[in-house]
Amino acid sequence: MAGAAPASRGRVTMQEHMAIDVSPGPIRPIHLISDYFPHFYPCAEPALRTPDPRPTETPAIPSTPQPQLDLEPEGDSDDSTAFGTLELTLLLHADSSTLHCTAHRAEGLKPPASGCVDTYVKANLLPGASKASQLRTHTVRGTRGPVWEETLTYHGFTVQDARRKSLRLCVCEDPRLRQRRAPPLGELRVPLRKLVPSRARSFNVCLERRRLTKRPKSLDTARGMSLYEEMEAETAGEERGRILLSLCYSSQRGGLLVGVLRCAHLAPMDANGYSDPFVRLFLHPNVGKKSKYKTSVRKKTLNPEFNEEFFYAGPREELAQKTLLVSVWDYDLGTADDFIGGVQLSSLASGERQQHWRECLGRSDCRLELWHPLDGAPLQLSD
Repeated sequence: MAGAAPASRGRVTMQEHMAIDVSPGPIRPIHLISDYFPHFYPCAEPALRTPDPRPTETPAIPSTPQPQLDLEPEGDSDDSTAFGTLELTLLLHADSSTLHCTAHRAEGLKPPASGCVDTYVKANLLPGASKASQLRTHTVRGTRGPVWEETLTYHGFTVQDARRKSLRLCVCEDPRLRQRRAPPLGELRVPLRKLVPSRARSFNVCLERRRLTKRPKSLDTARGMSLYEEMEAETAGEERGRILLSLCYSSQRGGLLVGVLRCAHLAPMDANGYSDPFVRLFLHPNVGKKSKYKTSVRKKTLNPEFNEEFFYAGPREELAQKTLLVSVWDYDLGTADDFIGGVQLSSLASGERQQHWRECLGRSDCRLELWHPLDGAPLQLSD
């Protein structure tokens, strides 16, 4: 008929279009982050986990099979499987106040824009200054499945620290000759509150995209504080670091031996993100040069080792009435040194500071070592 349109040229309605089967095949399930970080609720069944087809290998730190910690990554991470996985082992030693993190291997890393996969693992403790707790492994070149088998050790890490801190691990690209560092290939954060002392825990978890933390504007103008890049805002400037001191009353020499062993997680005071720390000792009230001592300077570090010992002569009854002032400073050439933090030990102190002082003077020829957190306020006693 003259006015009729050909059937082949007729328009396809929306209902007919939606009815057309354009599926190329069965739809494969998308792996969500919840498959790797299950949450357990009293009224719901636990999420099913896909078994790992790879054979089990012995980690660098011996451990017994333990259930996975309930890691709780934040943010949008449904596509985190694209960043690969990281296998690690954590071990907390309460007696020596150390935390050991062994980075074993990574798999399925996403190649960076440069196309060259040269990677290392960087670790930080949060909350806290980024560079104060920054440790890293060696670089493995040319593979998306690097094997490091390297243990990073944090000294001065106590059980109390584990209750409120997390360990952030980033798989980073080695910049080689490039001046600008590339963003991490992936990261993960492990809450340390569920670690059991002296029991190794092994993990094989997915890496996520990097989560940036906003820095408080008040830190931008403070000298040295602008380097607290990866700090939780509510605890910014709270921690100044800690110091490991050794006290021993020597009956043969008739006096007190004070050992300055090491410091950990000091606040960065220089523009390069580090400090040049040294330690001053002062026994108050005392006069003369023999009441004041100073260690050597350790260049460009936030975790210095000193292992230096100093002697204060006097009977224990007289020493018990005095106060030992220990202060950590950042050495600056040509300008005044920067105060990092300090601690006072005496019979009038509180907590472990008082206990350390009294136990030392109550025994003879017994060396007592203890970590002390540094106070940010300058010491008030004058010489």
